[in-house]
Amino acid sequence: MTFPKDFIWGAASSSFQTEGAFNEDGKGRSVWDDFCRLQGVITNNGTGDIACDAYHHVDEDVSLMKQLNLKAYRFSLSWPRILPQGRGSVNKKGFDFYDALVDKLLENGIEPIITLYHWDMPSAMHRQGGWLSRDTIYAFEEYSATVAHHFAGRVNTYIPLNEQQCFVCLGFERGIHAPGLRLPIEGVFSCLHNSLLAQGLSIKALRENSPVSVKIGSASTGRLCYPCDDTPMLCAAAEKSTFVITGDDWLFSHNLFLDPLILGRYPECDIRGFKECAASVPDEDWKIIRQPIDFIGLNIYNGRLVDENGEEIEKYQGFPRTAMKWPVTPEVLRFGPRFIYNRYRLPVMITENGQSCNDRIFLDGQVHDPDRIDFLHRYLIALRKACDDGVPITGYLHWCLTDNFEWHNGYDERFGLIYIDYPTQRRILKDSAHWFSKTVASNGIHI
Repeated sequence: MTFPKDFIWGAASSSFQTEGAFNEDGKGRSVWDDFCRLQGVITNNGTGDIACDAYHHVDEDVSLMKQLNLKAYRFSLSWPRILPQGRGSVNKKGFDFYDALVDKLLENGIEPIITLYHWDMPSAMHRQGGWLSRDTIYAFEEYSATVAHHFAGRVNTYIPLNEQQCFVCLGFERGIHAPGLRLPIEGVFSCLHNSLLAQGLSIKALRENSPVSVKIGSASTGRLCYPCDDTPMLCAAAEKSTFVITGDDWLFSHNLFLDPLILGRYPECDIRGFKECAASVPDEDWKIIRQPIDFIGLNIYNGRLVDENGEEIEKYQGFPRTAMKWPVTPEVLRFGPRFIYNRYRLPVMITENGQSCNDRIFLDGQVHDPDRIDFLHRYLIALRKACDDGVPITGYLHWCLTDNFEWHNGYDERFGLIYIDYPTQRRILKDSAHWFSKTVASNGIHI
């Protein structure tokens, strides 16, 4: 069997992780430009100053996408490249770069999917309070309207925010991502809530400034459980456990961010102080937060195997893991989308999935990555089962198109289908890229 006839095959990336050109053509500074300047917070003191130099490789990168038969490319805009101060005067040269990218994609039959915010907040906005300030939500609304108006008729799919779970938890609770803060629950909740308000206003602005056909989705990540067998009792336990919000990773919960957006309420959460914060939300905020979306984007890398009681089953010693030491659990790509669909009844797109490998250039000049091919093969088999189960899966976007700057891990982790030789910026299609190309061309018939 193949995937659905209109299935969208593509790849994803983000601005700070790939573009480089951090101070060229009027771009403003972002919180990640600042964070990378702090000693010891990034592996080997890496920065995004050059990254993959995607800013100067538009033609080559789109040509490679064409070779891979990609039907869509999800990328993020750099907010400070377009609005250096976060609001106010538009940087024309910033839009010129994205115009060149969007037009080149369209010329090659590749759909642009734009993420408005993939964590690189303008430094100027952060100094004025950032996600701790409600003023930021109105700045983000203005930014969204500016982008939608500019690309009206050319870009028809948007995702306002990427992984609120990550930038709120890692940036404002644990402090290992920009801006590097460790706030109490009240501050963390403010960031969480303000991001939801910003998302709501962004959705409205995107619809008001785009053609009627515009599609808007999420890009959510977090806890997903799967059963050891596809029996009703075990599936019910895994599904229930998926939506439990507790423990140190409480922010990595899909329902903590999707319930407000789709259902108009915060879910049950036993974290101390959360209920008090949630109870203080005025009714007017829910009119902003709860907005209609067209699909749920899921960024899925691994999941938790649970028993009949919904308790996690400890992984045995030597359990398969990626180079980043994340467990390889392909079953999550079958059951995760099913459980999300059961709760929210919206189509699902896999907006990120992939693995880090210890890639290198072999003596024959090629990059051989059989472990990534095996990973993709296993996960896509599971995803096809989700389709067969009746879950409306609209597409799969591999993370990442190219190797890139992997946040606090610097350049040590390689997720790309395309190898980046950082000293020369040479691009090399990995074996997995050729495998994926065949998969896309056949709509997964050989899986």
